[in-house]
Amino acid sequence: MTDPRDLLAEPLKLQCGAVLPHRIAKSALSEQLGDRRNAPSAELSRLYRTWARGGAGLLVTGNVMVDSTALGEPRNVAVPTVPDPAAYRSWAQSVDGTDAQLWVQLNHPGRQSPRYLSRQPVAPSAVPFGDRGVRTAFAAPRALTGDEIEAVVARFAVSARAFVDAGFAGIQIHGAHGYLISQFLSPLVNRRDDEWGRDRSRFLLEVVRAVRGAVGDRVPVSVKLNSADFQRGGFDEDESLRVVRALGEAGIDLLEISGGTYERAAMMGAGRASTQRREAYFLDYAAKARQISDVALMVTGGFATAAGMADALESGALDMLGIGRPFTVDPGLPGRLLAGEDVRAERRCPRTGIRLADSLLEIQWHTQQMHRVAAGKPVDLKRGAWRALAQAGLSDPLNAFRRVRA
Repeated sequence: MTDPRDLLAEPLKLQCGAVLPHRIAKSALSEQLGDRRNAPSAELSRLYRTWARGGAGLLVTGNVMVDSTALGEPRNVAVPTVPDPAAYRSWAQSVDGTDAQLWVQLNHPGRQSPRYLSRQPVAPSAVPFGDRGVRTAFAAPRALTGDEIEAVVARFAVSARAFVDAGFAGIQIHGAHGYLISQFLSPLVNRRDDEWGRDRSRFLLEVVRAVRGAVGDRVPVSVKLNSADFQRGGFDEDESLRVVRALGEAGIDLLEISGGTYERAAMMGAGRASTQRREAYFLDYAAKARQISDVALMVTGGFATAAGMADALESGALDMLGIGRPFTVDPGLPGRLLAGEDVRAERRCPRTGIRLADSLLEIQWHTQQMHRVAAGKPVDLKRGAWRALAQAGLSDPLNAFRRVRA
């Protein structure tokens, strides 16, 4: 029987030639640790230094917005019109002295910019959220013009070049979870009748081409993609697999698989019981993607034990294991797994049994733990959880959303 550690510790060579030291990655978590000018803070560098020393092979940052006027959260790191790579150098150097690679995740929120940040956000089409509860937190968007779309594509490329010049090892393009690229892919949101609507994958593919042109052939370029939006009439699995094929042909180096949007949050663990038992929410989809593309695959969500992770790797359906919120509970988790310790990747967040309350608590509690690690403090596994619940203001959903995202 193969030792799980042998599978987890195996390096992965990507198409561009870069080599990841092993198979455990920290997937993106929104840190909310930018400063008042939406530049990286010292706390952000400290957080990533802690994670790098904890043994992660790949660290993907939380979403960095490519437009400083379009924020998903008030403390996002955001790229100004003329970026200075020096502003990101300390963050890039946070992994020095370790084997970890640090990749920046680039994003644009589109209509997922809360109304207290954007009175009129943008989207492919002027389509507000369908869910009444979510709609209270977001203003109705206006449709982007063709020139504005091309400008956003260029912003991704300029941002990618700045981070590579700062010393980041790779780029991830966020095309999931209902943000702008995901909106272009969705027939529910993209109702355009021009070239950006007739082929809904065009925007994503143009961003990939622009980023590749900006960073060159030797820098890893990754995409995070929904397996589906899990909404009737939305971006579905068949269409997603067609996009996977196109992304492979476009030459990306790593595809991270996730799923859901703010309205249907599958990325928070709302998967089928069968997938949860196997410790991977999107493993079935990954197996299908493997049949149509040879791009390296990373699945995020649900992994708990070294044995479960090793089983997923041995199945051949994926190449990298993405772990998110457990990193906020145990920053040294990868090193302990690779050392053969009997540990579980746990989120440990308490549950109320109320769907909205649990979603808000999940975000707030893990954000608090990240901020404690960034401040050099131990995680707070008891009192902090119930303090987070109280701070979420559960009697007022809109107020709760504002507090959680602030």
